[in-house]
Amino acid sequence: MKVHPMFADVRFEPPGPGPWELEKSHFSRPATRFGADALKEGMPIGFAKGMERYGLPMKGMSLVMVNGFAYGQMVPLGVPAAAARLGSGPPPKPVMWLLFRLHPEIRARFKRCERAFESKLWRTDLGHWDRVDKPRAIEKHLAIQAIDPATLDLGALREHVKRTRSHMAEMIALHHQYNFTVMLPTGDYLAHVREWTGVSSGEALALLRGTSPLARGIAIDELEALAKALRASEEGRRVLTRQGDAQAALDALVALPGEVGTAARAYLGLVQCRSIGYDIADKTAGELPDMLVRALRATIEGNREDDALAARDAKEREIRARVPAAHRAHFDELLGEARLVNRLRDERGIYADSWGTGLARRAVLEVGRRLVSAGKVEDPERAIDLTFEEMVALLEGRSGPSAAELSKRALYRATMTLDHAPPWLNAPPGEPPPLDVFPAAARRAMRAMNMLMEDMTAEQPNAGKPPESEIKNAAARVRGLTINAGVYEGTARVVLDPADFGRIERGDVLVTRSTSAYFNVVLPLLGAIVTDRGGQLSHAAIVAREYGIPGIVGTKEATVTIPDGARVRVDGETGEVTILDAAPIPSLVPEVAI
Repeated sequence: MKVHPMFADVRFEPPGPGPWELEKSHFSRPATRFGADALKEGMPIGFAKGMERYGLPMKGMSLVMVNGFAYGQMVPLGVPAAAARLGSGPPPKPVMWLLFRLHPEIRARFKRCERAFESKLWRTDLGHWDRVDKPRAIEKHLAIQAIDPATLDLGALREHVKRTRSHMAEMIALHHQYNFTVMLPTGDYLAHVREWTGVSSGEALALLRGTSPLARGIAIDELEALAKALRASEEGRRVLTRQGDAQAALDALVALPGEVGTAARAYLGLVQCRSIGYDIADKTAGELPDMLVRALRATIEGNREDDALAARDAKEREIRARVPAAHRAHFDELLGEARLVNRLRDERGIYADSWGTGLARRAVLEVGRRLVSAGKVEDPERAIDLTFEEMVALLEGRSGPSAAELSKRALYRATMTLDHAPPWLNAPPGEPPPLDVFPAAARRAMRAMNMLMEDMTAEQPNAGKPPESEIKNAAARVRGLTINAGVYEGTARVVLDPADFGRIERGDVLVTRSTSAYFNVVLPLLGAIVTDRGGQLSHAAIVAREYGIPGIVGTKEATVTIPDGARVRVDGETGEVTILDAAPIPSLVPEVAI
């Protein structure tokens, strides 16, 4: 992919010895400096806590930013760490066997891993999330949300921005602390059922449908309460469906007496400050009133949940019949555990870093507004490209980045993508140690994690554009990994940035690089999902199954091949997206003045 001429001299240098892998799950573009600081602080803390708690033989993860892109390096425990950092692979198998059994810290980890399976530790942690960590996070969010940054004097605003940066990092750490609570039982289920039956991961994962309510929208309880009130209120539906300014419609809903107004205030109060991305560059739901109105309209029209769950149960009977009789009770147990924890996959994002990130954005935009008043920048959005220290310097009248420098930073983020960053800095790591050097419980855990990580990222080998010899018609096509059967035709809506959500209409085909739990607010609108990246356990795959809509992931180049506004056919049987009618369109890359 071509690089903007202004950034042609950007070089990606390794930050240290050993293999560094490009982190692709959170930022599809370079992170803001503010967001990068929070990610670097929070993610390693969360990973380290989760790995230690579940007895995984890793000390943690080092995370650095290279030209705005995150690169990570896993840090094993014990002597093998030196070899792993140098990228030479693990020591010989007999040496690994001795190290794993003689190294006291590794032995303690393996014992903890054994206890985790015996006690089903994820159940304890899910309960702790429900009783302690989630309520505590919500309390902290609401306390910060209650402070209007516009009312603060300069000193108080400085402290408020500092507080939101620390809060954002804390919420990122909380999110990743619970990674393994979800991943271990899910990966364990997948590894066993695939071994017993030979089904694909997609077929096995289809049995989790209906177990993560937040996959159907943000603040699901409040959303359902509002939808129920609107279905019973002719006046409420009239306000919601009338044409005109979307923010005016939301304001009118909030002002209505009775259940509609109460439910609208509860719902909008919870979602308005939540980010729909991972960085402060991403807008909050409250900044996209058109999107909220369209999603509400789609929600009150109902869904096909009963039919979907009946199809899921039929699929479960089919797969269970393929499990050897001796293992069916174990299959039931593993499926039950995976279903139990599945909701946490979305909840840890929605109730932790999504909200924390949105609150930080609100504070930084207030900094931007004051810098506009001082003549330092022309747009409040420019403040998102400042570090905290630079914000303080400019607010206090000291020297800092010029308006031209901030425009350059914004252009860099707008034009550079993951495709411009090498997947590895230094050589990729050598082969991991064979699983049979691990004790039984650790071997089970590592197999589960390996299965899960593969399904998150593994893409169709022949993804992309089909060879010319295979194209029967003039229509352009891309193909990837199919998620759901079925065929859907609709208008392609290319979303390169969450700010594009406001353009999504009911029945559109979402075409994007990847999705996250924060996309959930627009999912009721979609007819199909197509992504450049991702495997069977990517978020896009999960929500396509949840909604029962065709989904094709890992196409590699859908966003650069499919024009925004084109009519497309998404074929869930063949894994192909065909462009049926495409008019030339302007570039979707934002114009940034320099």
